[in-house]
Amino acid sequence: MATPTKKTTVKKSETAAKTPAVKKATVKKPAVHKEPKVHEEVDKVEVLVDAPVEKAESPVQAVVKATAILDLKGRYAYAVGRRKTAVANVRLFNGASNQSEVNKKKLADYFSKNVSYIDTASEPLRLAGLEKDLYYVVKVAGGGLNAQAAAIAHGISQAIAKTDADFRKVLKKNGLMTRDSRMKERKKPGLKRARRGPQWAKR
Repeated sequence: MATPTKKTTVKKSETAAKTPAVKKATVKKPAVHKEPKVHEEVDKVEVLVDAPVEKAESPVQAVVKATAILDLKGRYAYAVGRRKTAVANVRLFNGASNQSEVNKKKLADYFSKNVSYIDTASEPLRLAGLEKDLYYVVKVAGGGLNAQAAAIAHGISQAIAKTDADFRKVLKKNGLMTRDSRMKERKKPGLKRARRGPQWAKR
């Protein structure tokens, strides 16, 4: 009897691996030489040079705007400044800064004990560049001299920002637009102070 023969199956992947792949020869195209666009670049440079440069507004121009707004019909800029328990009613006028008054006294006389308070009160005008163009008349009450000077500065900042909003960013970055609301805590019944209890002895 004849023995049955087994069929051998060969996978396609095996045959593909055995037969080496023939690479197609690629023909390189000759490189095209492009001339640089000299004339166009020169034109662009000329346009950039001839274009007018926009200049940002100088602080001097901003000062002129602010004083022009305050000059309308002889009005003044008004605002209330506060720090801790000190409250300052501030009025800004056009004129030299040496005319500034606090509680019907000259600025130098009111803060004669500490000259640094004058710089604290007038700091917003200095930062805005309005120190030589404006002066202020203030009624202030409460707190000490330090708190009153800071309250005046807060009030001046508020008045300047109301008059011309362009100065708001400068004043806010220097912390003059925010109110310092810290105050002494009130005394509680049964305690010596706000939180200090009476001393207790066992014997």
